[in-house]
Amino acid sequence: MKPVNIGMLGLGTVGSGVVRIVEGHQEDLVRQIGAPVKISKIAVRNLNKARRVTVDPSMLTDDPWEVINDPDIDVVVEVMGGVEQTLEYMLAALELGKHIVTANKDLIAQHGPKILAKAAEKRCDVMYEASVAGGIPILRTLVEGFSSDRITKIMGIVNGTTNYILTKMTQEGASYETVLAEAQRLGYAEADPTSDVEGYDAAYKMIILGSLGFHVHLSMSDLDVKGITGVSSEDIDCAKRIGHTIKLLGIAERQDDMISISVQPTLIKDTHPLASVNGVFNAVYVYGQAVGETMFYGPGAGDMPTATSVVADLVAVSRNLMLGINGNRNSLIMNEKKLKSDDQIISKYFMRLQVADRAGVLAQITQIFAEQEISLESVIQTPNSLSHGETEIIIITHDASKSGMNRVLERFAGIDAVKAVRSVYRVEE
Repeated sequence: MKPVNIGMLGLGTVGSGVVRIVEGHQEDLVRQIGAPVKISKIAVRNLNKARRVTVDPSMLTDDPWEVINDPDIDVVVEVMGGVEQTLEYMLAALELGKHIVTANKDLIAQHGPKILAKAAEKRCDVMYEASVAGGIPILRTLVEGFSSDRITKIMGIVNGTTNYILTKMTQEGASYETVLAEAQRLGYAEADPTSDVEGYDAAYKMIILGSLGFHVHLSMSDLDVKGITGVSSEDIDCAKRIGHTIKLLGIAERQDDMISISVQPTLIKDTHPLASVNGVFNAVYVYGQAVGETMFYGPGAGDMPTATSVVADLVAVSRNLMLGINGNRNSLIMNEKKLKSDDQIISKYFMRLQVADRAGVLAQITQIFAEQEISLESVIQTPNSLSHGETEIIIITHDASKSGMNRVLERFAGIDAVKAVRSVYRVEE
């Protein structure tokens, strides 16, 4: 029985997990695929580095092109990361008729259309389940499980590092800086955490989710992205007082073929299922017109959860290879991209204001909201909360447009009564 020959680019945390699963589950893989799976060659950066898993040294090479150009390799599994050089490897592999399995969210988010176009041309599979939410099979669910439904909204926690930080800040009252340092010590955050804490990692994942869910090609310029670096302990305490939790949420919505997509700290009610998703776990809510609300929850990172998703894609590609039907998934029809304007993006908002503690200030503030036709759900003033004749006002609006809220903030900048706008967050019911 001829095996499916695998070439790997990378043998780090995830790559080692892939090797463990493939070598340890051969009988199961043969039953599922109808043929053995054999890892034939692995490209690594350093041939002498100690490995998490034992492999035959003859399988290793420090030249990725040896993997790409090997005529016996059927599938290239890319788990080394990087974008521009990796894109060159992927396009070359597809040109040679090899199928691709990758966990590289940055690559797919930035160059997905180019890679999928080449795959369609060459009738090859490109699968990337592990690029979003680790061990949660969310991408295959969007493509296959919702194929008979129309997705209207995708909302979720898709970055474990920021969820860990916000969880610790909420549960322990610790500052952002303290928890970030702890996350770095534990290996949950990188030495340079910018991609996570500024929301870029989550944004790349939302590009992939939104593109698959709404059948459009999305890019970074289509997103409104705000990270968690500005979330303070005071923000979290205020949210608690009104029965809410702050989470970094990716939100993609479609209404009448108009799309909005964002990543931002968001208040959700404590009773919402996403409020109880803590630590490094991820969860994604998907709303379908027919099925209603569904939620997918699980580990968002780690060697074995992510490797499980990689091997699941490997099984799917290998089955297609046995059946001779590779390349069909890449022929999905993509719709024209129509983005909502700021006037069309509607949500509730939470706001903390530092204001002068004198008569008439609250009336002046509510008048500015009224001018923009924004009604207020609640207004809480903390008596004598600040020194030197100032106090804090917490406001939650009813549904308001993003443009209307921007005009309110512009007006606040021009009046003496508002000393500072401490925070503004979306509220998701």
